[in-house]
Amino acid sequence: MPYKYIGRKTDFLGKTLWEIVGNLKNFGVGRIIVRSRFERYPEKCYMKILKVETLPNPEKPTYDDVRLVKVWMENTFRGVTYTEPLEIQNTSGKSDYRLIPKDEEEQYCKTTAKEYTKILPKTMEFPPLLKELLIRNQESKGRTSEEPKLEIFYNQTSLKKTYRVAKDGEKPTVELSTGLGTPISSAYYKNVKINSQC
Repeated sequence: MPYKYIGRKTDFLGKTLWEIVGNLKNFGVGRIIVRSRFERYPEKCYMKILKVETLPNPEKPTYDDVRLVKVWMENTFRGVTYTEPLEIQNTSGKSDYRLIPKDEEEQYCKTTAKEYTKILPKTMEFPPLLKELLIRNQESKGRTSEEPKLEIFYNQTSLKKTYRVAKDGEKPTVELSTGLGTPISSAYYKNVKINSQC
């Protein structure tokens, strides 16, 4: 008889941190751990164990109340190694961690971090109605100039190291538009005529 699973499916792959560090000499200090949910990125993401502190075992262990462990790690996320140690405690009970074998650590940790992966544009199109009003306003004043562009101001504190604003004459890799794009469900737009330029 086939198994029938009930409840939410999980995308976790691996073991809990306690299952890994509890079976290693010196609780695995110096070893490399990978979280499977971060393996979707093209750059390498891994953590090096610096210090481990055990926590008491729950009185009645269940699937919802597993043994946790407090671990301080040197975190490398998307090819960038952070100097501040990362402390993991509450997420250590998730079955999402994998230990890298010692003979594969050196090869796995070779990272090639890209300086910039995305170049953001300096300007974008106005919304269709505002653009039409600006063009009509220019025509009424007798000016016929090029299409008006909206200058974009980015929050500089939120720009990550993998993003930057395009310089003069440089072509951006990301295009921002004000249109509807491709609707997720075409049923909502069944009787609506969508202009491809909007």
